[in-house]
Amino acid sequence: MARPKEFDREDALAAAIDLFAQRGFEGSSAADLVEHMGIGRQSIYDTFGSKRDLYLEALRTYLARRLHDQIEAMRSGPTAFDGLAKLLVSAADDAAASKSPACLGISAVCEFGRSDPEVTKISEANAFALRRVLAEQVKSAQIAGDIASDLGVNDVAASIVATLTGIKVAARAGAPRDTLRAIARLAVRGLR
Repeated sequence: MARPKEFDREDALAAAIDLFAQRGFEGSSAADLVEHMGIGRQSIYDTFGSKRDLYLEALRTYLARRLHDQIEAMRSGPTAFDGLAKLLVSAADDAAASKSPACLGISAVCEFGRSDPEVTKISEANAFALRRVLAEQVKSAQIAGDIASDLGVNDVAASIVATLTGIKVAARAGAPRDTLRAIARLAVRGLR
């Protein structure tokens, strides 16, 4: 008779996400995963499959949660423009609040580029979804007269994604909160 699992699957996955974000796929050994997740090697394999399967699930889960949080921040403003501003400022604040800022999405792109088709597919699907929502938000802000109408919505969306990425990388490099918020504020100002 199989023993029941004595760990919370979501907690273990969150720990794997944290480790992969900090060290990448190659930099996270099976022993590191056992230690960081607080579960046995066989439990990892029984629950998540191979290290690669665990990594892909961690990446999908992380990106889905980040996308949800980003959409929530964007839609929480009283206007479309305010939502975009809140998205950028909250990204700076979130990055500054982390003791060891890391982003599994950026880590995956830096580690794999486009060399791994599955990682690329997961990353591109998330990026497409974020850019689509951003473009809709930008269009709404343009209709309200809050963003210059001569700016292409897809160009603005791409610029916002690049700014969000830059904020995360700057935080990982040790930039203080004031610097991260300045990056966000300048990006918002550039939309006018």
